[in-house]
Amino acid sequence: MNKLNKKEAIGKLDLKGVTAKVASDRFSGEGWSRTSGHLPNEMALAIHVNRQELVTILCTPTKMNCLVLGFLYTEGIISGIDDVESMRMCEEESLADVMLSNPEYELPTQRTLTSGCGGGATFKTQGKRVDSDLVATPKEVLSLMKQLQEQMVLYRLCGGVHTSALSDTKNLLIVAEDIGRHNTLDKIQGECLLKGLSTRNRLLLSTGRISSEMLLKAAKMQAPVIVSRRSPTESAVSLARDLGIALVGQARGSHLSVYSHPERLGCSTNNLNYL
Repeated sequence: MNKLNKKEAIGKLDLKGVTAKVASDRFSGEGWSRTSGHLPNEMALAIHVNRQELVTILCTPTKMNCLVLGFLYTEGIISGIDDVESMRMCEEESLADVMLSNPEYELPTQRTLTSGCGGGATFKTQGKRVDSDLVATPKEVLSLMKQLQEQMVLYRLCGGVHTSALSDTKNLLIVAEDIGRHNTLDKIQGECLLKGLSTRNRLLLSTGRISSEMLLKAAKMQAPVIVSRRSPTESAVSLARDLGIALVGQARGSHLSVYSHPERLGCSTNNLNYL
């Protein structure tokens, strides 16, 4: 792949993701005080494919190569890293210029604006059913969520961002942070492409709400379990039931709620207590 250094594309916390300290006036029980702190950076990244404008994504300017590759993959524009001939990231112009191995590829035109806080968009409306025998226990899921909290580096520094991770049942494999929760999944997918890691039979963890576009990205990644600290949308639950994904919400402390395919967390009708 030309013009894409894989090692440079995958880094630890990039300080471009945070601003210099910003002044604010803080009110507390002791009254008003002048203080300052970091805030998350935001940029509008235009993605051009085969010299045609595809989409502009509002994002946190970290792991941008991963974000672009992951977005192209989850939208079905590429099926792997070999489909990309070259990629040029121009931060001064806020532009990702991607050339595909197939110069005749026709880009999708019908776009759906998502509910993501980063102003996301998607070109796909259907997902492929997940075929997996993976089972994770509630204790394993809650332990992974605690690990996720420990890895929220950018959030602890400035707040205002979401954090997601790809994991097996024991450890976090990849962690991504962004102002857009859907962007975090694209960054994870892109980093997996660069590292040659499979997302199949893995768990996805997120601090953000799981909505339908998040669920469809999980299906594209063939991840049979997706977990959030927050409640999912009704559309996401319906999709999860159709696509064979265990959708777990309100996972914090010692509690969680499973909205679809509870068998993936070892729950059956035989061990339920009805309230």
